[in-house]
Amino acid sequence: MVPLLARRALLAAALGLAGRRRLPRHHAPAAARPSSGAGGEPEAEGSNRATALLRHLLLKLRATGPVTVAEYMREALTNPGQGYYTHRGAIGETGDFVTSPEISQVFGERIGIWYISEWMATGKPKAFQLVELGPGRGTLIDDILRVFNQLASLLSKCDVSIHLVEVSPKLSETQALMLTGGKVQSNPEDTSAYMKGVSKTGIPIFWYRDIQDVPPGYSFYLAHEFFDALPIHKFQRTEKGWREVLVDIDPEVPDQLRFVLSPSSTPATENFIQPEETRDHVEVCPEAGVIIQRLACRIEKDGGAALVADYGHDGTKTDTFRGFQNHKLHDVLRAPGTADLTADVDFSYLRKMAQGRTATLGPIKQQEFLKNMGIDLRLQVLLQNSPDTATHEQLLHSYDMLMNPKKMGDCFNFFALLPHHRLVHPDKKHKPESLPPVAGFGELLLK
Repeated sequence: MVPLLARRALLAAALGLAGRRRLPRHHAPAAARPSSGAGGEPEAEGSNRATALLRHLLLKLRATGPVTVAEYMREALTNPGQGYYTHRGAIGETGDFVTSPEISQVFGERIGIWYISEWMATGKPKAFQLVELGPGRGTLIDDILRVFNQLASLLSKCDVSIHLVEVSPKLSETQALMLTGGKVQSNPEDTSAYMKGVSKTGIPIFWYRDIQDVPPGYSFYLAHEFFDALPIHKFQRTEKGWREVLVDIDPEVPDQLRFVLSPSSTPATENFIQPEETRDHVEVCPEAGVIIQRLACRIEKDGGAALVADYGHDGTKTDTFRGFQNHKLHDVLRAPGTADLTADVDFSYLRKMAQGRTATLGPIKQQEFLKNMGIDLRLQVLLQNSPDTATHEQLLHSYDMLMNPKKMGDCFNFFALLPHHRLVHPDKKHKPESLPPVAGFGELLLK
């Protein structure tokens, strides 16, 4: 283990992040994704694609009857021909939504420091893989790589590699351009990856379509706004018991879709509704449960940690399914394939799906996590070095977007999976308080 004082000194030094500093990113004036509702107009190019996907769905529904919300989401987001993520995936100011890494480099820097903190706390293993699920445009991993580069002397004896799990061909091209300058090799024969390259700072990067393709080994996992886009099942309590919410053709408007309730209990109702459930409307994401189980098994076997940052709740919310197009709320059943569809993550479900294989921490609010990671001190360093008034104002505006409870500060949460021995020493001779605290989930340091 690394002494706590040494970790504090190193992490405090990291707040300065000496070396080249980029100007803060410009971002869309709208907040990230609002909480609920509908609205927004599809653009012309998207409308043509929606027509094709809608035709496909209408034919399917006429042939098979209503489908689950999960199946509808899967078609709308990842249909190989017309899915939103496979052909669009519009993130950023000109896209359909904006994420924390697109708002400010400071966000990604705090995440990078979190992984280095955990690497130090577990004795500086000689190698680690950083695995990101759904890397977006690659902005977050780019910020993390910059932190790794600026702390290169600390990582000099560690073999670091980056592994990106991405299903979108379009987004993987964008990631490759940002991270490697476009210098990649497709379908390398020596790995299970579909693409590989080397970062601008010399770290190998691999792309995969499924987390099961990522090689085993000591790994840190990152899922930022990943779980909220996985397909959900929706359930409604009725006088006759629980019924599943399904998607069907509107009989009054034959080329439009509507929600209906299943006439009887479905297999999903039997499997996913808990007897002690008190809510009248419940959303469950089985794919999230499967992925968490896989992460927990890997961490239990090989070591490492997982950090999840997402919209979410701890088993308290009900109807959170919504769509986004051009930074505005969009009717989830309208023009499928042209809008991002999302639902809040139920962290209580993720905790349950870890099945005790790992310890879990959180969820805690984004503003609390970032404050614990020293964002206030980092902001002061940047403000002191800002070259002009416009940059100064942009830094403050970005900070407000990330930290304000009415913007992203309270609606985003952080959640972690860690080996049990990270919190309680296996020989039990060491008290838990003698172990290094977990960065971000408590007032760690920098006081």
